[in-house]
Amino acid sequence: MEWGMRNRMNRMINPETGRIVMLAVDHGYFQGPTTGLRELSKTIDPLLPHADTLMITRGMVRNCVDPSNRVPIMLRVSGGTSILGELSHEGLTTDMEDAIRINACGITLSIFVGAPGEKETLLNLGKLCNMGARYGIPVMAVTAVGREMARDARYLGLASRIAVELGAHMVKTYYCEDFEQVVKAAPVPIVIAGGKKIAEKDALEMAWKAVQAGAAGVDMGRNIFQSEDPVAMIKAVRGVVHDNLNPGQAYEMFQDLKGKGA
Repeated sequence: MEWGMRNRMNRMINPETGRIVMLAVDHGYFQGPTTGLRELSKTIDPLLPHADTLMITRGMVRNCVDPSNRVPIMLRVSGGTSILGELSHEGLTTDMEDAIRINACGITLSIFVGAPGEKETLLNLGKLCNMGARYGIPVMAVTAVGREMARDARYLGLASRIAVELGAHMVKTYYCEDFEQVVKAAPVPIVIAGGKKIAEKDALEMAWKAVQAGAAGVDMGRNIFQSEDPVAMIKAVRGVVHDNLNPGQAYEMFQDLKGKGA
């Protein structure tokens, strides 16, 4: 891995801990104005000081993120489908030159292993990894899971390993039982998706279990920005990921910070 790519990885992943808290706010590219993200800048402005990286689309970077902000950008470059259609037929929507103009530290797309759009999304991952290698920009593959797919170690391990085999430098996937088997089979940094909103205590426990099993951290969205206190929640998540707090300690931290203008 050449210098520029290593530098971008180290800007996103804290080199002191080897871990990352990524804030995902790219939901609108297929969901539209998601609850909590209707006015994106109001949501993310207080959260950005506590995020290691921001996962977002180019349109919302340009319209909602102050260019003076120093948070590294993981740029969503796939899309073309919506919740009203077949999600697995995503294509590439953003070229590498635009990612460079935005000064993205990483680029990301979803792959749909086992779904109707499997081939096209995997070929797109290969193309994106070629472009990433050409310009020194890391690629993160997101293992999207269809309604019929089981979120177990066998499936997620299969999807994650295929992503690495095709050249992905990072993988975003879901936490599951025996998650350490997923991590062992995919020798790149693995971050877990937060998924749908769950209770804060449960989300912190999931993050802790994933890190204990070898994950490099989280790429969490709804479980942060839909929390009753998003700033308190992202600080508690950081406590788990970077400070090795256990779920009880992190939840106590969340309760102490909640409602105090954290």
